[in-house]
Amino acid sequence: MSVLCRYMVEVGIFEITSNSLDPFAEAKERDAPGAKEYVHIRIQQRNGKKSLTTVQGLRKEFSYDKILKDLKKEFCCNGNVVHDKELGKIIQLQGDQRKNVSLFLIQASLVRKDQIKIHGF
Repeated sequence: MSVLCRYMVEVGIFEITSNSLDPFAEAKERDAPGAKEYVHIRIQQRNGKKSLTTVQGLRKEFSYDKILKDLKKEFCCNGNVVHDKELGKIIQLQGDQRKNVSLFLIQASLVRKDQIKIHGF
């Protein structure tokens, strides 16, 4: 942590909690009503202009590899499927593809519009 951030925390300008840095903290809450019903589309800022789009909460019976292949071909970006013990399979795509992914999932009839939650900025 830089000196400026450390000073700002000590003065009380802002507080850093363990959940503030974890973009999946909301999905980890087991008490949240309907936590498994939604498809969460998030953006994670990397360095500079670089960012990642993550798609979490698709049904397990879907073929994640086929969905990823179609997403990569449709949006001309790279991506992969990450396996997490708590959250299951997560699709990661390069760049800010939040709106594109949500439209793709709706048009492919994989999810309904009211099942999608878009997070970020």
